[in-house]
Amino acid sequence: YEHIGFPIVEVSADGQFTVNKVEGSGGLISELSVAEQLLYEIGDPRAYVLPDVICDFSQVKLQQQGKHAVRLHGAKGLPPTDQYKVSATYPDGFRCTASCLLAGIDAVAKAERVSQALINKTSELFSQRGWAPYTDVDIELLGSEATYGAHARRADCREVVVKLAVRHPSKQALVLFAREIAQAATGMAPGLTGIVGGRPTVYPLIRLFSFLVDKSRCSVAIEYQGQRYAVELPASAPLLTPAVPIEPAKPEGRADASVPLVKLAVARSGDKGNHSNIGVIARHPDYLPWIAEALTPEVIVDWMDHVLDPIHGRVERWYLPGSHSLNFLLENALGGGGIASLRIDPQGKAFAQQLLEIPIAVPQHIADQLT
Repeated sequence: YEHIGFPIVEVSADGQFTVNKVEGSGGLISELSVAEQLLYEIGDPRAYVLPDVICDFSQVKLQQQGKHAVRLHGAKGLPPTDQYKVSATYPDGFRCTASCLLAGIDAVAKAERVSQALINKTSELFSQRGWAPYTDVDIELLGSEATYGAHARRADCREVVVKLAVRHPSKQALVLFAREIAQAATGMAPGLTGIVGGRPTVYPLIRLFSFLVDKSRCSVAIEYQGQRYAVELPASAPLLTPAVPIEPAKPEGRADASVPLVKLAVARSGDKGNHSNIGVIARHPDYLPWIAEALTPEVIVDWMDHVLDPIHGRVERWYLPGSHSLNFLLENALGGGGIASLRIDPQGKAFAQQLLEIPIAVPQHIADQLT
Protein backbone atom coordinates (compact mmCIF):
# COMPACT_ATOMS: atom_id res chain seq x y z
CA TYR A 1 0.00 0.00 0.00
CA GLU A 2 2.85 2.41 0.70
CA HIS A 3 3.85 2.49 -2.98
CA ILE A 4 0.62 1.44 -4.65
CA GLY A 5 0.46 2.11 -8.41
CA PHE A 6 -2.38 3.40 -10.53
CA PRO A 7 -3.64 1.01 -13.22
CA ILE A 8 -2.62 1.53 -16.83
CA VAL A 9 -5.26 0.76 -19.47
CA GLU A 10 -4.12 -0.13 -23.00
CA VAL A 11 -7.12 0.16 -25.33
CA SER A 12 -7.32 -1.30 -28.82
CA ALA A 13 -9.46 0.03 -31.66
CA ASP A 14 -12.10 -2.69 -31.24
CA GLY A 15 -12.78 -1.70 -27.63
CA GLN A 16 -10.89 -4.54 -25.97
CA PHE A 17 -8.34 -3.44 -23.40
CA THR A 18 -5.73 -4.67 -20.96
CA VAL A 19 -5.25 -3.39 -17.42
CA ASN A 20 -1.73 -3.51 -16.00
CA LYS A 21 0.57 -1.39 -13.81
CA VAL A 22 4.11 -0.12 -13.57
CA GLU A 23 6.50 -2.92 -12.69
CA GLY A 24 7.63 -2.74 -9.07
CA SER A 25 4.68 -0.65 -7.88
CA GLY A 26 2.36 -1.92 -5.16
CA GLY A 27 -1.15 -3.26 -5.55
CA LEU A 28 -2.71 -6.23 -7.34
CA ILE A 29 -4.06 -6.51 -10.87
CA SER A 30 -6.16 -9.68 -10.93
CA GLU A 31 -9.43 -10.82 -12.45
CA LEU A 32 -11.20 -10.26 -9.14
CA SER A 33 -9.70 -6.83 -8.40
CA VAL A 34 -10.55 -5.59 -11.91
CA ALA A 35 -14.05 -7.12 -11.74
CA GLU A 36 -14.64 -5.19 -8.51
CA GLN A 37 -13.96 -1.98 -10.42
CA LEU A 38 -16.18 -3.10 -13.30
CA LEU A 39 -19.13 -3.34 -10.91
CA TYR A 40 -18.25 -0.26 -8.87
CA GLU A 41 -21.05 2.30 -8.47
CA ILE A 42 -23.28 1.09 -11.32
CA GLY A 43 -26.97 0.30 -11.64
CA ASP A 44 -28.25 -1.87 -14.49
CA PRO A 45 -25.06 -3.41 -16.02
CA ARG A 46 -26.91 -3.92 -19.32
CA ALA A 47 -27.45 -0.19 -19.68
CA TYR A 48 -24.76 1.98 -18.11
CA VAL A 49 -25.75 5.42 -19.35
CA LEU A 50 -22.91 7.68 -20.52
CA PRO A 51 -23.25 10.98 -22.43
CA ASP A 52 -22.19 9.50 -25.78
CA VAL A 53 -22.97 5.78 -25.48
CA ILE A 54 -24.98 3.20 -23.55
CA CYS A 55 -22.62 0.46 -22.37
CA ASP A 56 -23.62 -3.14 -21.73
CA PHE A 57 -21.19 -4.67 -19.19
CA SER A 58 -23.13 -7.90 -18.66
CA GLN A 59 -21.09 -10.06 -21.06
CA VAL A 60 -17.64 -8.61 -20.31
CA LYS A 61 -15.09 -11.39 -19.75
CA LEU A 62 -11.85 -11.00 -17.80
CA GLN A 63 -8.72 -13.06 -18.50
CA GLN A 64 -5.48 -12.98 -16.52
CA GLN A 65 -2.54 -12.41 -18.86
CA GLY A 66 0.50 -12.34 -16.63
CA LYS A 67 1.12 -11.57 -12.98
CA HIS A 68 -0.33 -8.06 -13.13
CA ALA A 69 -2.25 -7.86 -16.42
CA VAL A 70 -5.92 -8.57 -17.12
CA ARG A 71 -7.58 -8.45 -20.54
CA LEU A 72 -11.25 -7.43 -20.86
CA HIS A 73 -13.51 -7.98 -23.87
CA GLY A 74 -17.18 -8.40 -24.62
CA ALA A 75 -18.55 -4.92 -23.84
CA LYS A 76 -21.30 -3.75 -26.16
CA GLY A 77 -22.22 -0.20 -27.12
CA LEU A 78 -25.71 1.09 -27.86
CA PRO A 79 -26.76 4.51 -29.18
CA PRO A 80 -26.97 7.27 -26.56
CA THR A 81 -30.38 8.10 -25.12
CA ASP A 82 -32.49 11.00 -26.37
CA GLN A 83 -32.16 12.75 -23.00
CA TYR A 84 -29.47 14.51 -20.99
CA LYS A 85 -28.95 13.93 -17.30
CA VAL A 86 -28.87 17.18 -15.34
CA SER A 87 -27.44 17.32 -11.82
CA ALA A 88 -28.51 20.33 -9.77
CA THR A 89 -27.97 21.24 -6.12
CA TYR A 90 -30.09 23.26 -3.72
CA PRO A 91 -29.80 24.39 -0.06
CA ASP A 92 -31.96 22.47 2.43
CA GLY A 93 -31.35 23.96 5.86
CA PHE A 94 -28.27 23.39 7.99
CA ARG A 95 -26.36 20.52 9.56
CA CYS A 96 -24.06 20.08 12.53
CA THR A 97 -22.05 17.06 13.67
CA ALA A 98 -20.51 16.59 17.10
CA SER A 99 -18.08 13.76 17.92
CA CYS A 100 -16.54 12.83 21.24
CA LEU A 101 -15.14 9.83 23.09
CA LEU A 102 -16.98 8.15 25.94
CA ALA A 103 -14.93 5.54 27.80
CA GLY A 104 -15.36 3.35 30.84
CA ILE A 105 -17.84 0.92 32.35
CA ASP A 106 -21.19 0.73 30.48
CA ALA A 107 -19.81 3.04 27.78
CA VAL A 108 -22.51 2.15 25.24
CA ALA A 109 -25.41 2.66 27.64
CA LYS A 110 -23.94 5.93 28.91
CA ALA A 111 -23.32 7.19 25.38
CA GLU A 112 -26.91 6.40 24.38
CA ARG A 113 -28.24 8.23 27.42
CA VAL A 114 -26.03 11.30 26.95
CA SER A 115 -26.87 11.54 23.24
CA GLN A 116 -30.60 11.34 23.84
CA ALA A 117 -30.38 13.83 26.71
CA LEU A 118 -28.66 16.38 24.46
CA ILE A 119 -31.38 15.98 21.84
CA ASN A 120 -34.17 16.17 24.42
CA LYS A 121 -32.71 19.24 26.14
CA THR A 122 -32.08 21.21 22.95
CA SER A 123 -35.52 20.21 21.59
CA GLU A 124 -37.08 21.75 24.71
CA LEU A 125 -35.04 24.92 24.21
CA PHE A 126 -36.21 25.10 20.59
CA SER A 127 -39.83 24.75 21.71
CA GLN A 128 -39.44 27.49 24.32
CA ARG A 129 -38.18 29.86 21.63
CA GLY A 130 -40.92 28.94 19.18
CA TRP A 131 -38.50 27.24 16.79
CA ALA A 132 -39.29 24.19 14.67
CA PRO A 133 -38.07 20.77 15.85
CA TYR A 134 -35.06 19.03 14.32
CA THR A 135 -35.60 17.98 10.71
CA ASP A 136 -33.42 14.91 11.24
CA VAL A 137 -31.31 13.37 14.02
CA ASP A 138 -28.72 10.64 13.55
CA ILE A 139 -26.98 9.06 16.57
CA GLU A 140 -24.21 6.54 15.90
CA LEU A 141 -21.95 5.00 18.53
CA LEU A 142 -18.81 4.10 16.64
CA GLY A 143 -17.12 1.07 18.16
CA SER A 144 -20.41 -0.57 19.08
CA GLU A 145 -20.92 -1.84 15.50
CA ALA A 146 -23.58 0.81 14.97
CA THR A 147 -23.34 0.51 11.18
CA TYR A 148 -24.33 -3.19 11.33
CA GLY A 149 -27.86 -2.58 12.64
CA ALA A 150 -29.50 -5.78 13.91
CA HIS A 151 -26.42 -7.80 12.88
CA ALA A 152 -24.13 -6.06 15.39
CA ARG A 153 -22.19 -8.46 17.62
CA ARG A 154 -20.96 -5.90 20.10
CA ALA A 155 -19.74 -7.06 23.47
CA ASP A 156 -19.70 -4.80 26.52
CA CYS A 157 -17.70 -2.01 24.87
CA ARG A 158 -15.60 0.13 27.17
CA GLU A 159 -15.06 2.93 24.69
CA VAL A 160 -17.16 4.38 21.89
CA VAL A 161 -17.07 7.51 19.79
CA VAL A 162 -20.37 9.33 19.96
CA LYS A 163 -21.28 10.80 16.56
CA LEU A 164 -24.31 13.01 16.91
CA ALA A 165 -25.49 14.66 13.68
CA VAL A 166 -28.54 16.91 13.38
CA ARG A 167 -30.34 18.89 10.70
CA HIS A 168 -32.55 21.98 11.14
CA PRO A 169 -34.00 24.74 8.90
CA SER A 170 -32.39 27.42 11.08
CA LYS A 171 -28.67 28.04 11.55
CA GLN A 172 -29.45 29.77 14.86
CA ALA A 173 -30.96 26.57 16.27
CA LEU A 174 -27.87 24.52 15.46
CA VAL A 175 -25.57 27.16 16.94
CA LEU A 176 -27.49 26.59 20.18
CA PHE A 177 -27.04 22.80 19.77
CA ALA A 178 -23.29 23.23 19.27
CA ARG A 179 -23.06 25.33 22.42
CA GLU A 180 -24.72 22.61 24.53
CA ILE A 181 -22.19 19.89 23.65
CA ALA A 182 -19.36 21.12 25.89
CA GLN A 183 -21.39 21.14 29.12
CA ALA A 184 -22.18 17.44 28.66
CA ALA A 185 -18.53 16.65 29.42
CA THR A 186 -18.77 18.14 32.90
CA GLY A 187 -22.44 17.70 33.76
CA MET A 188 -23.40 14.29 32.41
CA ALA A 189 -21.85 10.79 32.38
CA PRO A 190 -18.21 10.45 33.49
CA GLY A 191 -15.71 9.41 30.85
CA LEU A 192 -16.96 11.79 28.16
CA THR A 193 -13.92 13.46 26.62
CA GLY A 194 -12.06 14.24 23.41
CA ILE A 195 -14.58 16.49 21.66
CA VAL A 196 -13.27 16.33 18.08
CA GLY A 197 -12.32 19.76 16.78
CA GLY A 198 -13.75 21.61 19.77
CA ARG A 199 -17.19 23.16 19.48
CA PRO A 200 -18.87 21.73 16.35
CA THR A 201 -19.42 23.97 13.33
CA VAL A 202 -22.75 24.60 11.59
CA TYR A 203 -22.73 24.11 7.80
CA PRO A 204 -25.32 24.60 5.06
CA LEU A 205 -26.83 21.29 3.94
CA ILE A 206 -26.71 20.91 0.15
CA ARG A 207 -28.85 18.34 -1.64
CA LEU A 208 -28.41 16.87 -5.10
CA PHE A 209 -31.36 16.73 -7.48
CA SER A 210 -30.88 14.85 -10.75
CA PHE A 211 -33.35 14.77 -13.62
CA LEU A 212 -33.60 14.10 -17.37
CA VAL A 213 -34.26 16.66 -20.10
CA ASP A 214 -34.96 15.95 -23.78
CA LYS A 215 -31.99 16.71 -26.00
CA SER A 216 -34.34 18.37 -28.46
CA ARG A 217 -34.79 21.17 -25.94
CA CYS A 218 -31.07 21.93 -25.81
CA SER A 219 -28.76 23.52 -28.36
CA VAL A 220 -25.14 22.34 -28.20
CA ALA A 221 -22.25 24.56 -29.28
CA ILE A 222 -18.53 24.97 -28.69
CA GLU A 223 -16.92 28.36 -28.16
CA TYR A 224 -13.29 28.52 -29.27
CA GLN A 225 -11.13 31.61 -29.65
CA GLY A 226 -14.12 33.88 -29.75
CA GLN A 227 -16.01 31.81 -32.32
CA ARG A 228 -19.13 29.76 -31.67
CA TYR A 229 -19.54 26.44 -33.49
CA ALA A 230 -22.80 24.50 -33.55
CA VAL A 231 -22.48 20.79 -32.77
CA GLU A 232 -24.58 18.17 -34.50
CA LEU A 233 -25.60 15.47 -32.05
CA PRO A 234 -25.15 11.78 -32.97
CA ALA A 235 -28.22 9.67 -33.52
CA SER A 236 -30.00 8.75 -30.29
CA ALA A 237 -32.87 6.55 -29.23
CA PRO A 238 -35.04 5.91 -26.19
CA LEU A 239 -33.33 3.63 -23.67
CA LEU A 240 -34.56 0.06 -24.06
CA THR A 241 -33.42 -2.84 -21.91
CA PRO A 242 -34.57 -6.48 -21.99
CA ALA A 243 -37.89 -6.89 -20.21
CA VAL A 244 -36.79 -10.17 -18.63
CA PRO A 245 -33.21 -10.20 -17.30
CA ILE A 246 -31.01 -13.30 -17.60
CA GLU A 247 -30.79 -15.34 -14.41
CA PRO A 248 -27.97 -17.66 -13.26
CA ALA A 249 -28.36 -21.43 -13.53
CA LYS A 250 -30.00 -23.17 -10.60
CA PRO A 251 -27.58 -25.03 -8.31
CA GLU A 252 -27.38 -28.80 -8.58
CA GLY A 253 -27.05 -30.97 -5.52
CA ARG A 254 -27.93 -30.72 -1.88
CA ALA A 255 -26.92 -27.78 0.30
CA ASP A 256 -26.02 -29.41 3.60
CA ALA A 257 -23.38 -26.95 4.86
CA SER A 258 -22.99 -23.21 5.30
CA VAL A 259 -20.12 -20.78 4.76
CA PRO A 260 -19.89 -16.97 4.91
CA LEU A 261 -20.15 -15.23 1.54
CA VAL A 262 -16.55 -13.97 1.83
CA LYS A 263 -15.35 -17.57 1.30
CA LEU A 264 -17.17 -17.72 -2.03
CA ALA A 265 -16.92 -14.19 -3.39
CA VAL A 266 -15.40 -10.74 -3.24
CA ALA A 267 -17.62 -7.66 -3.11
CA ARG A 268 -17.43 -3.91 -3.42
CA SER A 269 -19.98 -1.18 -2.78
CA GLY A 270 -20.40 2.50 -3.48
CA ASP A 271 -22.98 5.23 -4.02
CA LYS A 272 -25.26 6.41 -6.79
CA GLY A 273 -26.85 9.54 -5.32
CA ASN A 274 -29.12 8.27 -2.56
CA HIS A 275 -28.76 4.70 -3.84
CA SER A 276 -25.95 2.23 -3.19
CA ASN A 277 -24.81 -0.73 -5.23
CA ILE A 278 -23.10 -3.91 -4.08
CA GLY A 279 -21.21 -5.89 -6.71
CA VAL A 280 -20.61 -9.55 -5.78
CA ILE A 281 -18.07 -11.51 -7.87
CA ALA A 282 -17.75 -15.29 -7.40
CA ARG A 283 -14.23 -16.56 -6.67
CA HIS A 284 -15.04 -19.51 -8.94
CA PRO A 285 -17.87 -19.93 -11.51
CA ASP A 286 -19.10 -23.06 -9.70
CA TYR A 287 -19.94 -20.96 -6.63
CA LEU A 288 -22.24 -18.51 -8.41
CA PRO A 289 -25.41 -20.69 -8.56
CA TRP A 290 -25.26 -21.16 -4.79
CA ILE A 291 -24.63 -17.46 -4.20
CA ALA A 292 -27.51 -16.47 -6.49
CA GLU A 293 -29.85 -18.99 -4.86
CA ALA A 294 -29.14 -17.45 -1.45
CA LEU A 295 -28.88 -13.75 -2.30
CA THR A 296 -32.33 -12.89 -3.58
CA PRO A 297 -33.48 -9.25 -3.45
CA GLU A 298 -35.75 -10.19 -0.54
CA VAL A 299 -32.80 -11.58 1.43
CA ILE A 300 -30.77 -8.42 0.77
CA VAL A 301 -33.69 -6.27 1.94
CA ASP A 302 -33.78 -8.24 5.19
CA TRP A 303 -29.99 -8.24 5.72
CA MET A 304 -29.57 -4.52 4.93
CA ASP A 305 -32.88 -3.38 6.41
CA HIS A 306 -31.10 -1.02 8.83
CA VAL A 307 -29.92 1.21 5.96
CA LEU A 308 -32.94 1.08 3.63
CA ASP A 309 -35.58 3.80 3.77
CA PRO A 310 -38.61 2.18 5.48
CA ILE A 311 -41.00 3.51 2.81
CA HIS A 312 -39.02 3.97 -0.41
CA GLY A 313 -36.21 1.46 0.08
CA ARG A 314 -36.05 -1.45 -2.37
CA VAL A 315 -33.45 -3.78 -3.91
CA GLU A 316 -32.95 -4.81 -7.53
CA ARG A 317 -30.60 -7.56 -8.77
CA TRP A 318 -28.83 -8.17 -12.10
CA TYR A 319 -26.69 -11.07 -13.32
CA LEU A 320 -23.45 -10.53 -15.28
CA PRO A 321 -22.66 -13.88 -16.98
CA GLY A 322 -19.33 -12.69 -18.39
CA SER A 323 -17.76 -11.96 -14.99
CA HIS A 324 -19.72 -14.57 -12.94
CA SER A 325 -21.13 -11.82 -10.77
CA LEU A 326 -24.27 -10.21 -9.41
CA ASN A 327 -25.03 -6.53 -8.98
CA PHE A 328 -27.47 -5.28 -6.37
CA LEU A 329 -28.90 -1.76 -6.33
CA LEU A 330 -30.15 -0.64 -2.92
CA GLU A 331 -32.49 2.24 -3.62
CA ASN A 332 -32.84 5.03 -1.04
CA ALA A 333 -30.31 3.46 1.31
CA LEU A 334 -27.96 6.35 2.15
CA GLY A 335 -30.06 8.73 4.22
CA GLY A 336 -30.00 11.32 1.44
CA GLY A 337 -26.56 10.41 0.13
CA GLY A 338 -23.30 12.35 -0.07
CA ILE A 339 -23.09 15.59 1.87
CA ALA A 340 -26.85 15.54 2.49
CA SER A 341 -26.59 12.40 4.65
CA LEU A 342 -25.95 12.58 8.39
CA ARG A 343 -24.52 9.05 8.57
CA ILE A 344 -20.89 8.07 9.17
CA ASP A 345 -21.08 6.07 5.90
CA PRO A 346 -23.01 8.37 3.54
CA GLN A 347 -21.74 6.57 0.42
CA GLY A 348 -22.34 2.94 1.37
CA LYS A 349 -18.63 2.10 1.21
CA ALA A 350 -18.96 -0.45 4.04
CA PHE A 351 -22.14 -2.16 2.79
CA ALA A 352 -20.27 -4.86 0.86
CA GLN A 353 -18.19 -5.71 3.94
CA GLN A 354 -21.40 -6.29 5.90
CA LEU A 355 -22.89 -8.47 3.16
CA LEU A 356 -19.74 -10.64 2.99
CA GLU A 357 -20.66 -12.06 6.41
CA ILE A 358 -24.03 -13.44 5.32
CA PRO A 359 -24.18 -17.28 5.48
CA ILE A 360 -24.57 -19.13 2.17
CA ALA A 361 -25.89 -22.70 1.99
CA VAL A 362 -23.58 -24.93 -0.09
CA PRO A 363 -22.87 -28.66 -0.50
CA GLN A 364 -20.49 -30.15 2.02
CA HIS A 365 -17.81 -30.81 -0.60
CA ILE A 366 -17.60 -27.06 -1.40
CA ALA A 367 -17.43 -26.20 2.30
CA ASP A 368 -14.62 -28.72 2.73
CA GLN A 369 -12.64 -27.10 -0.10
CA LEU A 370 -12.80 -23.73 1.67
CA THR A 371 -11.66 -24.79 5.15
